[in-house]
Amino acid sequence: MGLADASGPRDTQALLSATQAVELRRRDYHMERPLLNQEHLEELGRWGSAPRTRQWRTWLQCSHARARALLLQHLPVLVWLPRYPVRDWLLGDLLSGMSVAIMQLPQGLAYALLAGLPPVFGLYSSFYPVFIYFLFGTSRHISVGTFAVMSVMVGSVTESLAPQTLNDSTINETTRDAERVRVASTLSVLVGLFQVGLGLIHFGFLVTYLSEPLVRGYTTAAAVQVFVSQLKYVFGLHLSSHSGPLSLIYLIGATGISYGMGLKHIFGVDVVGNISAGLVPPVAPNTQLFSKLVGSAFTIAVVGFAIAISLGKIFALRHGYRVDSNQELVALGLSNLIGGIFQCFPVSCSMSRSLVQESTGGNSQVAGAISSLFILLIIVKLGELFRDLPKAVLAAIIIVNLKGMLRQLSDVCSFWKANQADLLIWLVTFAATILLNLDLGLMVSVVFSLLLVVVRTQMPHYSILGQVPDTDIYRDVAEYSEAKEVPGVKVFRSSATVYFANADFYSDALKQRCGVDVDFLISQKKKLLKKREQLKLKQLQKEKKLQKQAASSKGASVSINVNTSLEDMRSNNVEDCKQVSPGDKMEDATANGQEDSKAPDGSTLKALGLPQPDFHSLILDLGALSFVDTVCLKSLKNIFHDFRDIEVEVYMAACHSPVVSQLEAGHFFDASITKKHLFASVHDAVTFALQHPRPVPDSPVSVTRL
Repeated sequence: MGLADASGPRDTQALLSATQAVELRRRDYHMERPLLNQEHLEELGRWGSAPRTRQWRTWLQCSHARARALLLQHLPVLVWLPRYPVRDWLLGDLLSGMSVAIMQLPQGLAYALLAGLPPVFGLYSSFYPVFIYFLFGTSRHISVGTFAVMSVMVGSVTESLAPQTLNDSTINETTRDAERVRVASTLSVLVGLFQVGLGLIHFGFLVTYLSEPLVRGYTTAAAVQVFVSQLKYVFGLHLSSHSGPLSLIYLIGATGISYGMGLKHIFGVDVVGNISAGLVPPVAPNTQLFSKLVGSAFTIAVVGFAIAISLGKIFALRHGYRVDSNQELVALGLSNLIGGIFQCFPVSCSMSRSLVQESTGGNSQVAGAISSLFILLIIVKLGELFRDLPKAVLAAIIIVNLKGMLRQLSDVCSFWKANQADLLIWLVTFAATILLNLDLGLMVSVVFSLLLVVVRTQMPHYSILGQVPDTDIYRDVAEYSEAKEVPGVKVFRSSATVYFANADFYSDALKQRCGVDVDFLISQKKKLLKKREQLKLKQLQKEKKLQKQAASSKGASVSINVNTSLEDMRSNNVEDCKQVSPGDKMEDATANGQEDSKAPDGSTLKALGLPQPDFHSLILDLGALSFVDTVCLKSLKNIFHDFRDIEVEVYMAACHSPVVSQLEAGHFFDASITKKHLFASVHDAVTFALQHPRPVPDSPVSVTRL
């Protein structure tokens, strides 16, 4: 005991000493390393391209383990149901399922009206798809079934293909309803085929093109359309709408009053009508309608999946599990495909029911299965109790459930403060969906948001970087007052990648920010060099003419004294050696002209009388470059060539490895542009440029522009 007591303070002291030592090392932390260009970096890090794997071989492999993995991947219920904690989760799922079913019953009846169908088909759409999703879905909290936006989109299709009137004559209601049911069920099958197909080819990333402002603006506009479409039912019978606690009692009360007072017979109030007991047999889809429904089906498939996966990811993040977007496509597609065979219309995920399912203690897909079984009980036994329910009550239920989506009108203020580009997307989406139909509105919204992305990448933020004092950090000199440009070095950066749509803007902004009219200097330099060559050529031609005249006059007057002494001949030979003939003079002038043209001093800006840039090195910070296309390659090469023509050496810095690989694949590096011009960081490039203010020896001063 005593030894333990004695050793305790020693261990504590040793621990404190170690902690203090670590703290001191942390305070004195610094790093010294040599400059790293791309060649040195690749050698130091042993960079190399990853070996290519042929993925299709893995896909075609057949084994017991792979078959089991595919089965578990596409039938997730086999994974989570055997591990279901009955004692912890069953009670919560039971209460949640009952609560959702109570909401789903009136919503199913009401949303069938939005789809232009008899209300009973809303009950069918609240049973079959929900049970199918229980088997194939991966989200534990979303409530699959009828949804207002989807119902409105279906209603626009059914009303266009099976209108109320035809050639100014009213169509029989029974015939019209039967045709609309056939259209809606065929549409559901086609939507399911699209979703299953996209899920199997792993096209779940498609939803990423539907940004949050777009989805919120679209659902808000759809809510406005739903609200307007229900006014005809509401004003047919003036009833006050109710929501929150006891809302189900007020529903029940309206049904009892309508039945007791005979509102249908006295005032002609529209009611739900007969709800046949039992399930309907499966019916094959009408394939002749596929060509008419393909456009609307694809739009509905994308919108339905976008809403479902958005809510699914929110709940998954909140509760700490993962949602597979591709499997969600398959699950939702199978729900619509099988539901369409049993005369259901396309469904998605309901926002209000999903929130209720989560808030009432739902833990898994069992809650959805319980709600579907409750709806099955209504269909089989209790459906006839709702035949005298006025449609105005269903319309009031719809309008009340739109409250959450209509509150999204406040997004205008929040987006105005946060991001005006997102506000523009929201407004265009809202206006396009209100003025056009839901499918055309979505198409216009997606195209506009993509065009806005292109425009924003075409106009990125260009900046000249300066060094923050006593650091190796470089920041925009226009934003950081203490950041100072390094004398003799320009560091240029773009906030977006360089590609075919903005390559010209990048080059123009670079020349403008550097403060040098590069194109003017190059053109003036070429003119002066060309003028010098013309003057030399004229001088050579003049000397050649003089040479011919001298040769002809010499031939007429030459006389030789053969009696000259040996000493005179020797002296004459010496004098002839000292004299230069016109021909020799022309050859010397030609040689001198060639030497002058090769001499660096003869073709410099200073020698030509042109202004020189106030910097000798240009560094391109390419850290924002995410990919390289052929236009970007040519643009970068032209920048190297143009600035070298005005005696400025160009370097690149902070390129990512995939970009370097693409530069190599595009044959960017050659004898004049090597990896020695590419550095690991801006600081390395600046340091090297200050140590080598002249162009590197292996790069020519003047090269041809691409």
